[in-house]
Amino acid sequence: MPVRQRRTFPLLFSSLLLTVGGLCALGLSRPDTAAAAADVRPLGAVVPVPASVTPGGAPYALSRTTAVRVDPADPASGEIAAYLARLLRPSTGYPLPVVDEDTARGGILLRLDPHATALGDEGYELRSGRGGVTLTAHRPAGLFHAVQTLRQQLPAAVEKRTVQPGPWKIAGGTVVDTPRYAYRGAMLDVSRHFFTVDQIKRYVDQLALYKVNALHLHLSDDQGWRIAIDSWPRLAAHGGSTQVGGGPGGFYTKDDYREIVRYAASRHLEVVPEIDMPGHTNAALASYAELNCDGVAPPLYTGTEVGFSSLCVPKQVTYDFVDDVIRELAALTPGRYLHIGGDEAHSTGHADYVAFMDRVQPVVAKYGKTVIGWHQLTGARPAPGALAQYWGLDGTSAAEKEQVAAAGRAGTGIILSPADRAYLDMKYTKDTELGLSWAGYVEVRRSYDWNPATLLPGLPETAVAGVEAPLWTETISKSAHIDRMAFPRLPGVAELGWSPAASHDWEAYRLRLAQQGPRLSALGIDFYRSPQVPWAAD
Repeated sequence: MPVRQRRTFPLLFSSLLLTVGGLCALGLSRPDTAAAAADVRPLGAVVPVPASVTPGGAPYALSRTTAVRVDPADPASGEIAAYLARLLRPSTGYPLPVVDEDTARGGILLRLDPHATALGDEGYELRSGRGGVTLTAHRPAGLFHAVQTLRQQLPAAVEKRTVQPGPWKIAGGTVVDTPRYAYRGAMLDVSRHFFTVDQIKRYVDQLALYKVNALHLHLSDDQGWRIAIDSWPRLAAHGGSTQVGGGPGGFYTKDDYREIVRYAASRHLEVVPEIDMPGHTNAALASYAELNCDGVAPPLYTGTEVGFSSLCVPKQVTYDFVDDVIRELAALTPGRYLHIGGDEAHSTGHADYVAFMDRVQPVVAKYGKTVIGWHQLTGARPAPGALAQYWGLDGTSAAEKEQVAAAGRAGTGIILSPADRAYLDMKYTKDTELGLSWAGYVEVRRSYDWNPATLLPGLPETAVAGVEAPLWTETISKSAHIDRMAFPRLPGVAELGWSPAASHDWEAYRLRLAQQGPRLSALGIDFYRSPQVPWAAD
């Protein structure tokens, strides 16, 4: 499992965030008036909230002479600098050239410091003053996250694609920031409804703003198979030809998938592909009769029921199929993980389920990947180093919770995705048009107001690999639907994964989230304006 990154910096911001008075000091007590119109956003008033913030000194103001400075011998920082300049040019109207750090002074300096080991793989330091801004990190991911903090320190209008009036000021002081958990994911179900490469890229850009670092793609289910597999071509050609409600479906060619992986990597997200098995497999069973125990292929399925399909555990062809699929998918995936599903296998007997997982997990390892499975994997024998993704509810039985906690104590890393808090497809209220409600209604406060360290009794925090916000798509068929269901809940789950536990406070968070409203609007995201949040005017 990924090693949880240890915090090495004092939580200077925590006490400030834990009181309304502290928030008043940040200028966030009235988000619809003076604070929203202020020239300078208080340092650290971003999402996720940083670990340590020391305000002080004059702000830095971007101008037509501002340059983005990097070490020309460091291509990684150069790519991130170019990304930052592309973000800022349309709204500011400034040229913002990317230049050798030694040919200019001031401006925005991006630097990778091999000695800044305390920042870890994803941490960063931001220093701002009248003379310029310096972003420092130990690794490129940290530098990229620093850019997201700098971006949120600027007025929301910076996200617009036409020239805006400004001014463009970054508050003075120092931010030192590292993540609480190493895994901070979001899942998109592309099986119930298919989403194009460009739609996924759009979601990747939204995730990057909130320092999410894993994109979990649910690539197969009863309703559709979405990735081309050369050795089993009917999986995509036939199994990918429909979706919920009977639409045309679709699938990713291998080049499509490579482009998704490349683009996600450019935003420092690792793609985690999922092939769900032994259940949720009707699209595969419909494509190849020999995968069925009776040798008869079922029809394609366009409904939303679950638990009725299963690969044929006793047949050798099942494992030939699994080996081929995992081999080809692993070869396309540079990331560490391959998700094998394992949930809602109601048509697979328990003994068969255990036997299946015993045979499949070593295949994942054979092709150089680490297993992730839904938490039902803990009812079998999780492979050494495997991760289990918990999606239970507050009302899940104590026995099932203990089964997961016991696996965590035995060394299985646990990703937390409680359905009644982190599932982005749950309705906000009974009046929400999109989504489902089998896990209850999940308003913004409920999605944020929980602690990953204490969610499961008996689970050591050292066993918590991180958090993930899944978005299932039975009712979600276009990007506008993703926007409405993911926002504003996704930023809260992202903060749970990044920010220190001591900073967790709903009253403080709702005021910072309120300031995200104009930013989301500027990005073209039609989000749910929860009455629990005093949204700033756009």
